[in-house]
Amino acid sequence: VRVLVVDDQEAFLRAVIAAVGETACFEVVGQASSGEESLIVAAELLPDLVLMDMNLPGISGLEATRRLLRTECPPVVVLLSTYDEDAGQQFVLESGATAYVTKSALGPDRLEEAWFTAVRHPSGDRGRGS
Repeated sequence: VRVLVVDDQEAFLRAVIAAVGETACFEVVGQASSGEESLIVAAELLPDLVLMDMNLPGISGLEATRRLLRTECPPVVVLLSTYDEDAGQQFVLESGATAYVTKSALGPDRLEEAWFTAVRHPSGDRGRGS
């Protein structure tokens, strides 16, 4: 699973990259630190999965997610933030993302769970899953 990590905080970016590296069959293929940059990098690299921070400089992670999901071959997008799980689910509905995971809960198990849920239950054209 080719993963693009989007976060503007260097320390968390490194932590997410490490978590992806510990997850079997997942590899980080790129990173971005703003919503605009995520759109450019995603268009170049065509990741399967984007781990998207919600609070980014420039366009928000929610808006970047909406734009990514309108592309010809949209990735699965998992939103990340510090909001609690209940609040995060509202953001999923607003943006069209596949899932929301709190930053404190992100690890190999949650990453695999979000991916395999998206693959088994894709919404519309989201998620290539193959």
